[in-house]
Amino acid sequence: MPKKKKTKKFKKIRKIKKVKSTNKIKPSVKVSDKKNSIPGADEKPEIKKIKKQPTEKRIYNLKDFVVYPKHGVGKITAIEKAKIGEIDIQFYKILVEKEKLTLTVPINQQSKLRPIASINQINKCISILKTKPKIKRTMWSRRAQEYDQKINSGKIYELAEVVKDLNKNTDIIADQSYSERQLFEKAYERLKSEFEAVLKVSSEDVKKKMDKVLGRLNIAENAE
Repeated sequence: MPKKKKTKKFKKIRKIKKVKSTNKIKPSVKVSDKKNSIPGADEKPEIKKIKKQPTEKRIYNLKDFVVYPKHGVGKITAIEKAKIGEIDIQFYKILVEKEKLTLTVPINQQSKLRPIASINQINKCISILKTKPKIKRTMWSRRAQEYDQKINSGKIYELAEVVKDLNKNTDIIADQSYSERQLFEKAYERLKSEFEAVLKVSSEDVKKKMDKVLGRLNIAENAE
C-alpha cells in the first residue's frame, strides 16, 4: 500500500512543471509583437519625395526672366513638348542674349533654374557693392577658382561680392591682371543684366548706377 501512494505524488509534480513551462513562452510572443508595431524605415523616402516636389514643379510662363547659374539671365521664349520613345517631355526654351545662346531645360529637371531677384535683393546687392573689398593674401590661382565658383553658383549676393572685391577705382591696366579683368567683367555683366531685368531700365542707366556705387564714374568719363 505505501508504494502506490508514492506513485501518485510523482504524477502531480510532473503536471505542475508542465504548466510552468507553458507560462515562460508567453513573454517572448509579446516582445515580437512590440517589435512589429514599431514603424519601419520605409516611410523616410516618401517624406523626402514630398519635399522635392515644389522645387521640381515650379511653373514659369512665357517671357519670364530666369537665371541659369552657368550662363546668367535668360528669357523664356517657348514652352514646347517632345516625344522620346514612349515618354512625353515638356521643356523650356531659354534665350540668353548676352551669350547669344538658347538653352533647352526639361520642366521636371529645372532644379538649377531660379527666378530673377526681387527689389529687396537688388537693394541688398547695392549695399554689398558699397562695402570695402576683402583683400586676401592667398595665391591668385586659388582666389580665381573661388571667384569663378561664385560667379557660376547663380547666387546674386555672391556675384555682387565678386564685383566688389575685383573692382579697381582706376583705369591703369597695370593695376589689374588680364585674368582678373576677365573675371570682373564676367561678374559685372551678369549682375548688370539681372539689374536690367528687375528694374526694367536701359543698360546705360544700370551701368551708371552701378559705376556710381563702385566709384567708377571717373573711369567712364576718361574713356569718353
